[in-house]
Amino acid sequence: MHRGRDDLDDSLRWIAENTNADGYAGDLRGAVKDADVFVGVSAPGILTGDDIATMNDGAIVFALANPEPEVSPDEAREHAAVVATGRSDYPNQINNVLAFPGVFRGLLDAQADGVTLDMLAAAAAALAEVVTPEEIGPNYIVPSVFHPDVSSRVAGAVREAAGGRPRTEA
Repeated sequence: MHRGRDDLDDSLRWIAENTNADGYAGDLRGAVKDADVFVGVSAPGILTGDDIATMNDGAIVFALANPEPEVSPDEAREHAAVVATGRSDYPNQINNVLAFPGVFRGLLDAQADGVTLDMLAAAAAALAEVVTPEEIGPNYIVPSVFHPDVSSRVAGAVREAAGGRPRTEA
């Protein structure tokens, strides 16, 4: 994504302006060279461990194509400080199931008639707070989808952001 493209809508233009300051217009392998972060949501096997090795020290790789990520998590771990995938058989599974049950519960509890960016930001912050500072590390940056507090914390944050009252148990 670069500013020189003539097919960018407003959202893509913002991404190009705010994430590609140099205006790089080459291939993906060139784009990850000297990068700090790679977030992939595209296609399986488009990068190798050697590509990740060209990234900066302490690189973060979110290879989220599912079920086969953009780069092998095992190869990425050899070179990146933090690796996350959409797969449940690796640490740091990033999956929509982390948010959706709680977001929907919070919206229902608040009797909201829509979703705002503030609600989504509240959900993200609540999700991040489930992992305590003592727990956080390269293999635990997001809670497991099975963590017992994920759904209730996200629901409470969304409900509050939507202006809803705390739910009372019957």
